[in-house]
Amino acid sequence: MLSLSTMQQSMKERLSVIKNKTDRNKLLVHEIYASIQGESSHMGLPCVFVRTTGCHLRCSYCDTQHAFFDGKEMDLKEIIDKVLSFAIPKVELTGGEPLLQPASFKLLDALVDCGLDVLLETSGAVSIKNVNRKVKVILDVKTPSSSECNKNVLANLDLLWPGCEVKFVIATEEDYRFAKEFVKTHKLSERTHVLFSPVLSSIRATDLADMIIQDKLNVRFQMQLHRILWGEEPGK
Repeated sequence: MLSLSTMQQSMKERLSVIKNKTDRNKLLVHEIYASIQGESSHMGLPCVFVRTTGCHLRCSYCDTQHAFFDGKEMDLKEIIDKVLSFAIPKVELTGGEPLLQPASFKLLDALVDCGLDVLLETSGAVSIKNVNRKVKVILDVKTPSSSECNKNVLANLDLLWPGCEVKFVIATEEDYRFAKEFVKTHKLSERTHVLFSPVLSSIRATDLADMIIQDKLNVRFQMQLHRILWGEEPGK
């Protein structure tokens, strides 16, 4: 969970690390590593993760605040060579918020051209309009407890294509009611895969599972497999 001082950082402070980049054709990367995919319908499969630095949001339940500021500028060839060195066919671009950096779109195109199965984890607070349609987007919808609910870009919902998924992080019963109504209003279960994920420090996983069953929701309950295996260890 984020501290109050971190959540109250100004937008200028939040974006300073990206604004200070020296080359827009390079990506500010926090880490590149191989692990098990811990979320979505791809859960359990080996995957290479490219985690970019920087995010304009400060969600209360964020578990990757280590990626807010520290990173290294890398050109696309350097990133791709590193990804291919793992010899794993699935790769995910995540953050932070990767779509804040223009070079991310070029990287996604290049990874697709390499014949990889490409995933994108994004906050849902940036447009996915220019994302390669062969990329499988895992799109967050921010819930009330995040304190960033007003940042959701609703136009993204009309852009979803086959292979995309929508994720709700649930920390409270209010979050659950919000997510349930949002799924119903936008007919998401009829259009795409929907994921409900509990914040284990705030809500019992069994309580969330029971609510989904009681309401007969057509959504996928998920827990963060990588957190179960390795906890908060970076690079996992």
